[in-house]
Amino acid sequence: MSAANSYPADLLERFASALLEAAGAPSGNAALTAEALVDADIGGLASHGLMQLPMYLERIAQGSVDPAAEGEIVVDKGSRLTIDAGNGLGQVTAERACEIAIARAAEHGVAIVAVRNAFHFGAAGRFACKIALAGKIGIVMANTRPMLPAPGGAEAVVGNNPLAIAVPAGGEPIVLDLAMSAGAMGKVRLAASKAEPIPEGWAQTAEGVPTRDAAEAIKGVLLPAAGAKGFGLAVMVDLLAGGLSAGGVGSEVQPLYGDLSRPYGSANLVIAIEIEGLRPIADYEAVAARFAGRIRQSKPAPGAAPIRMPGDRAAEARKRFDGNCALAAETLQALRNQARRLGVAVPEAFGG
Repeated sequence: MSAANSYPADLLERFASALLEAAGAPSGNAALTAEALVDADIGGLASHGLMQLPMYLERIAQGSVDPAAEGEIVVDKGSRLTIDAGNGLGQVTAERACEIAIARAAEHGVAIVAVRNAFHFGAAGRFACKIALAGKIGIVMANTRPMLPAPGGAEAVVGNNPLAIAVPAGGEPIVLDLAMSAGAMGKVRLAASKAEPIPEGWAQTAEGVPTRDAAEAIKGVLLPAAGAKGFGLAVMVDLLAGGLSAGGVGSEVQPLYGDLSRPYGSANLVIAIEIEGLRPIADYEAVAARFAGRIRQSKPAPGAAPIRMPGDRAAEARKRFDGNCALAAETLQALRNQARRLGVAVPEAFGG
């Protein structure tokens, strides 16, 4: 397999946006989705970046994603709302849910926005961070199709159900963003595309045997992070996101890479908490910054890397960003194939 090469991020973003527009997305939806995907790649989250775009485009072509949908508010109780995403692009409807949550939290002190009939939205931390940058605590979660077995089981019964929490800290927010599996399915797919092994403890085969083979892991089950603890958290995310939105729960959520003509049926939950009123926000940010500083300066174990806070790895990747973005050769080829299908000119920099 060839190594990833770097390309101008703004050119990648325009190319991705052009592909989405050619597939039927309004320019605003296309630009927002493209920016979110490239931003994930910039932050070192390739599993949530442009590698997902060919699948998005195939789903649009097969009718399971409506690229023009922006979500409709179907329940409005002031601080509590439900949005029917209408199977729109996940980044678009999650962005709208965040904007509503931020505005309503400013009015009511806290806001909870449940989203049903949602599609893959990439990295949950992006949206929790958006809320934190508005001076509020952001909590964002989503459910996926079942990928994890119960402790001691060999059958997938619950999704790896990502959860992100972000808090203001005076500069860059502190962001926790994790899936409930030991390794994210996107990372497993990335490893499979490169014919690379996955770490031990990430997955079992369909027969319940531990495996490091990414292809076997995709056919089998992922293992929950921290055993019963990760499994329990995944169950609760399903009941909060899917349950509160009256959306899909458990096996009602479809495989992302399964029947591309069938809607994904995910659900999201977005929570924004106003800090002002509980305590001055400047005081809270100072406490968060001091606490983060103390942890980062703590003594590492012999031979260990410097101590990081949650979200530091992605923040460091963005600080190193020089305008260029690494992209796997396989991902670029898949995008070129989609461009040919959609009649979009491939920029010369991408082999057009």
